[in-house]
Amino acid sequence: MEFRFYRLRFHFTARDTIHFPTGKPGNILRGAFGTIFRQLACLPGCDDAKTCSVRHTCAYARTFEPASLGEGPSGLADWPRPFVFRASHLDGRTVRPRDHFHFDVHLFQLEGPTIAFFALTFAQLAIEGLGPGRGRAALTAMDQLDLAGARLARLFDGEKFCGPAEVEPSSVPLNGNSAPVSRIQVRFLTPTELKAAHQIVPRPEFGVLMNRIRDRLSTLSALYGKGPLPLDYAEFGERASQVEMTSCKLADVHVMRLSTRTGQTHPLDGFVGTAEYNGELTEFVPYLEAAHFSGVGRQTTWGKGEILVTGRENR
Repeated sequence: MEFRFYRLRFHFTARDTIHFPTGKPGNILRGAFGTIFRQLACLPGCDDAKTCSVRHTCAYARTFEPASLGEGPSGLADWPRPFVFRASHLDGRTVRPRDHFHFDVHLFQLEGPTIAFFALTFAQLAIEGLGPGRGRAALTAMDQLDLAGARLARLFDGEKFCGPAEVEPSSVPLNGNSAPVSRIQVRFLTPTELKAAHQIVPRPEFGVLMNRIRDRLSTLSALYGKGPLPLDYAEFGERASQVEMTSCKLADVHVMRLSTRTGQTHPLDGFVGTAEYNGELTEFVPYLEAAHFSGVGRQTTWGKGEILVTGRENR
């Protein structure tokens, strides 16, 4: 078993002053990205991507407004978007003219020309402007990174596409032969919201956390990868519920976003901090490592639910 995806980094040079409000860099990118992506990819006269007769081949519909076409997990009318933004390092930052900045995209859709559309969309987005003041920038490069964050290949040099003809995705093994692990710490780097029994939970109990990670990884793999993870979901959840939370140091974060399309405000709430767990953890560590890239919980597209495994102890 493995979880496969593309880890992409987009490099920019600011032409104007650009401000990224606290708690909102990913949301700013997501909203503007969707608008320009649609302009580039959709047929003229398309009024609604969800009812478009060619939505199954439309890069915008498949990526930004994915919906069930009679396949995939049952009961999932609106599919999770096959990407997440990683821009929390820009939180509250002001970029001055001629300064360089970057953000990452993790792309789970393994087929189609989606990578090229991301580069073209961000190039146009930079020209039109980012942030509340619509500060302009220039896309100078797009790189593919490995799991450790090192550059694998330059795919776009600011003027043309380059790099290998076939871009191979990164892979996180989910059944790795790691040494037995009995204690870990999980850091919740960006606001995280987890649900259990249709309710938001105040604490990341290990069973809840692993069930949400299991479901997200399997759904993304089923819809955009090689297929659902071959797991016994009930037994996996039962084993995860036996792991004990031994420490929990969390802080609640409250941020509101404004939809430029509807004019409505929506919360981007969640908790950040650390939790420590003790028990039979070996089989779960690879899933936690994959969730560092996929995110977990609600609103992962714009960067919520980013986690990191630290403080690992072996028996």
